[in-house]
Amino acid sequence: MVMDLGLEGKVALVAGASKGLGRAVALGLAREGASLALCARGDELLSAAATAIAEETGATVWTRPTDVSSPEESRLFVQEAVSHYGTIHILVNNAGGPPSATFLELTDDLWQQAVQLNLLSAIWLAREAVPHMQRGRWGRIINMTSVAVKQPIEGLMLSNAVRAGVVGFAKTLANELAADNILVNNVCPGYILTDRVRELSKVLAEKKNESPASIIRMWEESIPLRRLGEAEEFAHLVVFLASERASYITGNSIQIDGGYYRGLL
Repeated sequence: MVMDLGLEGKVALVAGASKGLGRAVALGLAREGASLALCARGDELLSAAATAIAEETGATVWTRPTDVSSPEESRLFVQEAVSHYGTIHILVNNAGGPPSATFLELTDDLWQQAVQLNLLSAIWLAREAVPHMQRGRWGRIINMTSVAVKQPIEGLMLSNAVRAGVVGFAKTLANELAADNILVNNVCPGYILTDRVRELSKVLAEKKNESPASIIRMWEESIPLRRLGEAEEFAHLVVFLASERASYITGNSIQIDGGYYRGLL
């Protein structure tokens, strides 16, 4: 029996969709029949991603270059997407990770930038999207965070601290919106092979006077499955949570990390 995810005809907004995990999620949603509204900072990469997804899947793909760390840009992205499609069913909040640094290396500006990019962007986008979901009495909000919200990662002070705020926001929002049939969940990737992870390996390698390859091997050895994840594997989970089949899952933070997280909950 083939599982019908019920995404045909749904409108999905995906932030940070030009590459990496965001692009993989957008492609996965398009393969299931969703129409897409995509944003990212860079117009060239965003346009290339949209064209590739449309050509592969036949999906309708609308784009808007957007800096989600700006409240005005976030608002316009959602409003213009609604003007184009008429409604919103799915919101995938995603933004690039903050820089790697230890506590005393971080300035007030870096803290503020991380809060705007990785916490407030999710709030701003959800604030614009939720009323449309309420009118349709159906919605999915999925925040792409990090396994760091459950097990802090060395050298990622900003990510460890700020993304935890997203979890508190999402859990509260899930309870508030449950009566409207709007489900809110967080997906917490571990080490997934993306440009972001490759860059982190280079930063850590420089600090430890090692090679990036040795850092990646160290990470692999810390994961029970003994490998880094693939973006497509991550996307499968997000697409399921966005679907009709995930109708009794809300307020959760689900890690996808090959077993890296050692806790029980």
